[in-house]
Amino acid sequence: MAIIVEKGDITKIDCEAIVNPANSYGYMGGGVAGAIKLVGGIEIEKEAVSKAPIPIGKAIFTDSGNLSCSIIIHAPTMKQPAMKIKKENVEFATRAALRLASEKKIKTIALPGMGTGVGGVLLDDAAKVMIKVVREYEKNFEKIILIGFNDELVNAFKKYL
Repeated sequence: MAIIVEKGDITKIDCEAIVNPANSYGYMGGGVAGAIKLVGGIEIEKEAVSKAPIPIGKAIFTDSGNLSCSIIIHAPTMKQPAMKIKKENVEFATRAALRLASEKKIKTIALPGMGTGVGGVLLDDAAKVMIKVVREYEKNFEKIILIGFNDELVNAFKKYL
């Protein structure tokens, strides 16, 4: 089992599943969700919305559209789009994503910084919580990739790993 930290674009990662830090309604406006929709296609958002509402602490999966991964796991960090959240939501969403991936027998998964965009969670706080949850689930995966869009997030992941 490997936990890998990378800097880059989650839409270009080679793995079975990627995680979208979603809102409960499934709308994919900006940040990671917007990038996934832009590259993967509008059908991803349509499928996510059709499965909404998704409570915080639960996750759903959709097809991956034009992306190379097999599925997208949508794990809400917030109820409404663009809400400020608490770091506890990062823990709930990360756990929900990894629980669903484990149930689906996914072996390689990529997670971005959960709640670190419009959610407003400090990078250090998010990274610390995410690493704690990843450690709980690491035995269920061959590879977990923590992907950061900038050096600060990458360094935060590395610090707590």
